[in-house]
Amino acid sequence: MKRLFRVSFDILITSIVPIISWFLLGIILDSNLINVFSLTYPLQCLMGMIIAIFGVGANISIYKDENKHGADNGIFYGTILSILIFGFIIFNSDKYINFMNMDNTVYKTFCIYSMFQIFCHTILQLILTKIYYKEENKKANKISMIFNSINFITLISTAIITRNQLITALITGIIIFCMDIILYIKNIEKINFKLNIKNCFKYNSVSFSISFMFFLMYLFGFSNAFEYGEKYMIAITFATLVTDMQWDITDAVKTVAKIDIAKKKFNYNEHFRNAIKLYSVLILSVILMSLIAYPFYNPDLKIASIFISLHILDFMLGPFIEIKICFLQLEDSALKMTLNMIIAYIIRTSISFVPTPFCTIIGQMCSTTYELICTKINFRKYENKNNVKKDLDKVELLKN
Repeated sequence: MKRLFRVSFDILITSIVPIISWFLLGIILDSNLINVFSLTYPLQCLMGMIIAIFGVGANISIYKDENKHGADNGIFYGTILSILIFGFIIFNSDKYINFMNMDNTVYKTFCIYSMFQIFCHTILQLILTKIYYKEENKKANKISMIFNSINFITLISTAIITRNQLITALITGIIIFCMDIILYIKNIEKINFKLNIKNCFKYNSVSFSISFMFFLMYLFGFSNAFEYGEKYMIAITFATLVTDMQWDITDAVKTVAKIDIAKKKFNYNEHFRNAIKLYSVLILSVILMSLIAYPFYNPDLKIASIFISLHILDFMLGPFIEIKICFLQLEDSALKMTLNMIIAYIIRTSISFVPTPFCTIIGQMCSTTYELICTKINFRKYENKNNVKKDLDKVELLKN
């Protein structure tokens, strides 16, 4: 449980800093800036796609393929791809903002900053993933804390001093980029350019597919929902702000499970109990954050309640799904699980095109229901009348 909370702490810091930052920037510079969080939210899924292959997949290949430089090669190739993807989006930021049905003149400066910040966090997460798999969690905590603290302090202090959007974005962007370079130099050991991309995708194809579908869903879903006016935009931003950090933290459950599965020391019951504890804390934090943030945003109570209630229901189902998906991905059939997840998120993404402002949350619940059914069916062969098999050695005996 301690290890799970250490990984969760890193994700917490990485998630909560942007949330608080946009909130304070809205107070200091322009109240509209809080909406930048929702504007660039889909782009976080691109980060997830890159980390899925070049972070998690590359680190698993160290154990599965005996590629001892897999992590460093993954960071290198992931960085190159990140530069190409985020560079293209930044240079086409006007088209992106227009597509999201928002005003270029109001949001352009900090939209570009947010895009660049997501790029820098992608590099940070690639490096932290390597450190997780080396089980140097204290080091990862320290790096995450320093990076995010400097990012936050620089951003807010510059905004207070200059009261200028361009100067604030430029100075903060330069500093976090310099921090990425320092982390790169200190944590890359050797790059031999040998990386089996096919295997890296195979080992974490589910997470990649989920991130890809999330990208499409939020890109088109938010664009669709924002057409219904400011009332729904504010409610969606509010619901996203008070649940985004928690959804990010749930990745800790998958990260820890995959590490133990890769190293053949996985115990389902232990991981499930820990997941229940973590998800319970997250649900309580959603309720608390909603109560604290409500007076500041004053969203429509009925609309916001619908979004928040369904998010909480989804959190309650999470422990019964996520660990099983990780296990089945690596020890049963990566292809089968990837196809199941693709179907789930095709359902979710398709619903994001339905002409209703609630399209994203309805799609979310539909895909969760499908995942729950599929994982239960596929995991059944690893269960007996009394309990789930306790370790990978017993599972291997069943398979053989």
